[in-house]
Amino acid sequence: MRDPDRLVYFKEEVGGLVYGGYELDPIPVASGEITSDFHFQLFEPDWDHFLPLAQAAASRIPALADAGVRLLTNGPEAFTPDGKFILGEAPSVRGFFVGAGFNAFGIAAGGGAGRALAEWIAGGEPSSDLWPVDLRRFGPHHGDATWVRERTLEAYAHHYTMAWPDEELVSGRPVRVSPLYERLARAGACFGSKNGWERPNWFAPSGVEPADEHTFARANWFEHVAAEHRATREAVTLFDESSFSKLLVTGPGAEEALSWLAANDVARPPGRVVYTQLCNARGGIECDLTVTRLDAERFYVVTGTAFGVRDRSWIERHLPPGPALSVADVTEDFAVLGLMGPAARRVLAAVTDDDVSEEAFPFSHHRRLRIADAALEALRISFVGELGWELHIPRDAAGAVFDALWEAGGEHGMRHAGYRAIDSLRLEKGYRVWGADLTPDDTPLEAGLGWALKLDTPRPFLGRVALEAQRAAGPPTRRLVSLRLADPEPVLHGGETILRDGERVGWLTSGGFGHTLGVPVGLGYVRARGAVDAAWMEAGRFEVEVAGEHFAALASLRAPL
Repeated sequence: MRDPDRLVYFKEEVGGLVYGGYELDPIPVASGEITSDFHFQLFEPDWDHFLPLAQAAASRIPALADAGVRLLTNGPEAFTPDGKFILGEAPSVRGFFVGAGFNAFGIAAGGGAGRALAEWIAGGEPSSDLWPVDLRRFGPHHGDATWVRERTLEAYAHHYTMAWPDEELVSGRPVRVSPLYERLARAGACFGSKNGWERPNWFAPSGVEPADEHTFARANWFEHVAAEHRATREAVTLFDESSFSKLLVTGPGAEEALSWLAANDVARPPGRVVYTQLCNARGGIECDLTVTRLDAERFYVVTGTAFGVRDRSWIERHLPPGPALSVADVTEDFAVLGLMGPAARRVLAAVTDDDVSEEAFPFSHHRRLRIADAALEALRISFVGELGWELHIPRDAAGAVFDALWEAGGEHGMRHAGYRAIDSLRLEKGYRVWGADLTPDDTPLEAGLGWALKLDTPRPFLGRVALEAQRAAGPPTRRLVSLRLADPEPVLHGGETILRDGERVGWLTSGGFGHTLGVPVGLGYVRARGAVDAAWMEAGRFEVEVAGEHFAALASLRAPL
């Protein structure tokens, strides 16, 4: 029996009762207290520390107040900074595999974790999606023992507490910040943390505290994000995206290597930006990123904030034999500003003498521009479905470029916008995110990304054989679809069940609210006995289950907007 409200658990044990709990004020093990010869040992009992848990247990089972205690067991427990265990090969040491930090559920997870790790060792890669526990989820700040200790204590204290949607841990912050952090804080940013980076989730107007209020209902930031969303669709917004992970792949073998790894055709002339997946031998999606060719031997790879270590490791572990190349992490070298919205070109033209017209700077292209006397890399790409540019700026010039854009954007109604707006905007357009909508268990054909495959060319790439076989078999029996509810009131968080004609056929991988559409929207995989195609979709009646209620939904293989 578990009682999370009281932070305690109980189980029968040889005619008696064992109980314990997860206190809100854990005691860290002092440095050096556990030595190399510390095996299956315990610490001295600490009755004072255990007393609040004992009192909570007695309030659940009153008979405990008069029961005798035979033994108080006090020993160390391995926890991690995010409360999830660790599996996988160390990205910096080939052949060194880790299975550790099981956060008090090692017995429950041990069988599956052992099998998964054995398969990884034997096969050279995981046999299924293990991202939540993958060692490569950790960034450079996880090498700071002080930070790890502070964050792990907070994670432990949350082990039995309520898990709120969008909840942010607060210890050890800030640790990684963009050069625009102070400007954004003054502008009312409510920051979230991802891979250690402070990122604006939303912006509070004057008189509103920039803080999340935890709830399963509609959040306190809903209307503020709606305003940022509408400004992006109707005017222009400025996003700080400096936390994007950035890799520079260079050398005479760069084109050949990336052509083997990328499912799309990256062997384009300098100045092109290519959206692509990197697949495993099963055709599953290991990475989802953009590749920009800067010149004959230099490629600039941009991926998500949390995926830099993982994606770099995947690239380095799967390079084909060939000419030399190097893969460098340049994340900290560049700030990134997302200039998005119908007025983006007018704002950009006002701050540069370079030609940014449609003819001179079309979609999926890269140009070097000069703004505020700084040379920067501009990528004509968008994750919100509007005209826009990613501006990759040398770190020390970020402030001047930001100020120039903000001044020029005033007459166009420019607003600050954060990552919650990005999520709302991208869901309306059906744009996928790796780790939720795309995983190593999903293929591009299942994810509706067949258009980004070079299967119609003769070029080999990792995963091609599996994808050719899947395509030859006909439409997949499992597909990613977009859903929009008819009722505007339900709150989607992701994970909700999808039903077709009353039968459970899948679940949402992402969920949110589409402020242009005025209704909740989501993405999710559905499965059929036959092909999931347009005819199957149109013939069914779809619903989404939210908090035990079923709500009618319009499901489509196309984006809702």
